[in-house]
Amino acid sequence: MKPSHKTPEMDQALDKLSLAMFGRTRSGSIESNICIDCGEQATEFRDELSAKEFSISGLCQKCQDKVFGR
Repeated sequence: MKPSHKTPEMDQALDKLSLAMFGRTRSGSIESNICIDCGEQATEFRDELSAKEFSISGLCQKCQDKVFGR
C-alpha cells in the first residue's frame, strides 16, 4: 500500500517520530504492509475506512481497534 500524501517535510518528521517510538518508519511500514505498532502483517481490514486509516497511521486493524476503542 502507499502512504497517504504528505509534504516531504511532514513525511520526514513522521518517519523520524515513528522510528523513535516504534523502531520503524511510518512510510516503510505502510509500503511493506507491516503494522507500525505491533509489527504484524497489515493486509486485512474491516472496511475501506480502516484501510485508508492504515495508509495514514500505519496501524493494522487490531491496533486501530485498540487505539480507537472498537
